[in-house]
Order: sequence, then C-alpha cells, then structure tokens
Amino acid sequence: MSQDYEVVPNPQGGWRVIADGASHAASQHGTKDAARAEARRLAENAGGGEVRIHGMGGEILESDTIAKPDPLPPRG
Repeated sequence: MSQDYEVVPNPQGGWRVIADGASHAASQHGTKDAARAEARRLAENAGGGEVRIHGMGGEILESDTIAKPDPLPPRG
C-alpha cells in the first residue's frame, strides 16, 4: 500500500514530515533536506508514494514520485 507525505515548515522552527490524512507529524527535522530524506525513506518503506515539499507560504515547491520497490530485483 502506498502512502503520500508532505514536508512542511514548522511554525516553531524546523520542518515536519506528515503522512496524508494524519493529524500528527511522523517526524520533526532541523532542515528541509533532512525532512525530505526522511519522507522519501518513509514512502519507500510504505511501498511508494508521493513526497511534496511545501514552502513557507504553504505552496508546493517540489513533488517527487517514489516508485514501488521491485519485488524481484536482479541478482548480482
């Protein structure tokens, strides 16, 4: 099952990662880059999804689709 995540500024400082439909943040980070990395990790673990990065005014600045993992990756 896939899950979408929003990276939004925290009014008290830092950045929050929030799963769509959740009432609380999944995690809190000091930088936008750290929050983006965590949102990508969470989406990958959830089987894919969309990660949207918001600006200080709430607008979507970036959107990144995280693909569903390959269930049969090639053997090396």
